[in-house]
Amino acid sequence: MKPSYCLSLLSFLSCLLLPLRADVTLPAIISEHAVLQKAAKVPIWGKADPGEKVTVTLDGAKAETTAGADGKWKVTLDLSAKGPGPFAMTVEGKNKIAFTDIAVGEVWVCSGQSNMEWALANTIGAKEEIAASANPLLRQFIVKKNSITTPTDVCEGSWVAAAPNTAGSFTAVGYFFGKRLNQELKVPVGLISTYWGGSALEAWLSGPTTDKNPDLKATKDRMLGEIASLPQRMQEYETQYRAWESKYSRQDKAVGKAEDYAGLTVDTSMWKKVTMPVTFAKAGLPNAGAVWLRRTVTLPPDMAGQWTNLELGTIGQFDEVYWNGEKLSETTVKIPGSNGYRRYGMAGKFTKAGENVVAIRVLAPLGNGGFLDEKAPFKVGNVPLAGEWLAKVEYELPPLTEAAKAEYPKQPAKLLDKQHWPTCLYNGMIHPILPYGIAGAIWYQGETNAGRAYQYRTSFPLMITDWRELWGQGNFPFYFCQLANFTPKLPQPGESGWAELREAQSMTLSLPNTGQAVLIDIGEEADIHPRNKLDVGNRLAVIALAQTYGKKGTVFSGPVYDSVKIEGDKAVIKFKYAEGGLVAKAIPATYQPKSLLPATMPLVRNVPNSELEGFAICGEDKVWKWANAKIEKDTVVVSSPDVPKPVAVRYGWANNPICNLYNQAGLPACPFRTDDFPGATINNKY
Repeated sequence: MKPSYCLSLLSFLSCLLLPLRADVTLPAIISEHAVLQKAAKVPIWGKADPGEKVTVTLDGAKAETTAGADGKWKVTLDLSAKGPGPFAMTVEGKNKIAFTDIAVGEVWVCSGQSNMEWALANTIGAKEEIAASANPLLRQFIVKKNSITTPTDVCEGSWVAAAPNTAGSFTAVGYFFGKRLNQELKVPVGLISTYWGGSALEAWLSGPTTDKNPDLKATKDRMLGEIASLPQRMQEYETQYRAWESKYSRQDKAVGKAEDYAGLTVDTSMWKKVTMPVTFAKAGLPNAGAVWLRRTVTLPPDMAGQWTNLELGTIGQFDEVYWNGEKLSETTVKIPGSNGYRRYGMAGKFTKAGENVVAIRVLAPLGNGGFLDEKAPFKVGNVPLAGEWLAKVEYELPPLTEAAKAEYPKQPAKLLDKQHWPTCLYNGMIHPILPYGIAGAIWYQGETNAGRAYQYRTSFPLMITDWRELWGQGNFPFYFCQLANFTPKLPQPGESGWAELREAQSMTLSLPNTGQAVLIDIGEEADIHPRNKLDVGNRLAVIALAQTYGKKGTVFSGPVYDSVKIEGDKAVIKFKYAEGGLVAKAIPATYQPKSLLPATMPLVRNVPNSELEGFAICGEDKVWKWANAKIEKDTVVVSSPDVPKPVAVRYGWANNPICNLYNQAGLPACPFRTDDFPGATINNKY
């Protein structure tokens, strides 16, 4: 063997014995174009080889450390005296990472559900705002959606500056909030956008904190157990089902292809006209077998490109759903449904204005095919689907004996959507951005929790405290949006889950360094996503300017209930934050149920001759009556001829109340009640 060959072989073998080198790395959130918090201790962290020396430098600020046995490292930089930049930053270990556009300013977390996720492109005045949005000092990092049952250190995303080609995807609330701060403070503003439409608050709680509450822990343990066991349960079910269908010859033997029934050019001249939703037997269709249904659905312009739900009521067995010829979703032997009820999410790519074709294949091997509950929701968004459909029988199956029906295996129930899984959004979308240096957080969420508002009294402050403890920055500012008005206006006062949720939000102000933007006047009757996000962002911003940044003279709250005094047949209400005096804002004669649609409706007042609307009063019988209410100096005097001996008053206590009490700064009064009667959601739990 030649000496040179031996040396090469030895070198190769030596390389195999050496540990592979791991380059120093950073999380995605610490990357080019990032905004770092202007503070004395700004965390920078990542991974490297165990024992590797890591040095971080930014404009003279320098910190060094050594990676631990697990390869993790962290330093803090003193950026308290830095200007806005942009700065170069280097992170050096065995390799070197260099950035050239790092800004230093104010960083805010923007979190919650769809109203925080709502993009600037879909708001009122979006075209003009986006065209004028170029601002290198306003930047956003969107955390990729990730629902996961154990905490992860990994998140995906990148920092982008506001510009006409990027601003449309910014969180609209965060954009207007950040824009106002940037204008007032003259510093860079970074928005960390971590949200998920339809998410439950409990999904944003960490596991250990969830376990502190017995009710939440019980639900968490049950749901995470169901998530973990579902694959095994589905496998067992499929085995049972295949044995059953083989024993009774109920195999699905498709006739033709899906496009023969769901395509856009299908000849439907021989299809049968039927009225849905009903059972197939009632519609004169085979009770067992495979039947196709289709119809044309006209969507309004405001639904174009918007995520929505397709609700098909209750289908007892299996179905495939096609939208404009493309498969939307399905419930099969391998894909569980929700105990019969069908609600399928539709991404924006499916929703186009004008005519669309929906086609459904219903497979009923057991029999009892069709829609089992005629009163269940049957719509796409708010567009009804009930009425005339076309039906085509693919094939019919003979009836089963009662014994065969009794042996039919029950499919495991579909899991709740991932944004409802307890702790899982914290694990995937908050934990990986800890401990990024921030000024505070803004939050818009609660619609999903409105059905169990009393529990929100506990879970919401629990989450805020949880985040503060885990971030390790003390009681950082946490400002949130009170739920806006929504759903049709009701003619009589009564109970309201949304009002109770608003109350739970207001009660959370007992935590230090919190603030609430009241939105009772910017909602829309027919749209859970108000398109006016400018006022939302600005109302959050004035709270931050006043409470976080000490801007003197900034009015950040409308009137807030302080006390009540019963004087004969009248209740006299005093308020805090009535700067400049209380104001009865003019009530318009009409309103728009949905801002993107031109149609208006008459606004029917509850107490036409009253100066103020939205007040209700009751006596010891707890029967609520609309009340006359008028401003007298710094109070509101409330009365009703139907309540000679009042005991309690409510204001704005409805999903979508008519109310017009403001202060001179133009901020609306916060809905409230003076009673503590048990509400509609007191027994509802997660």
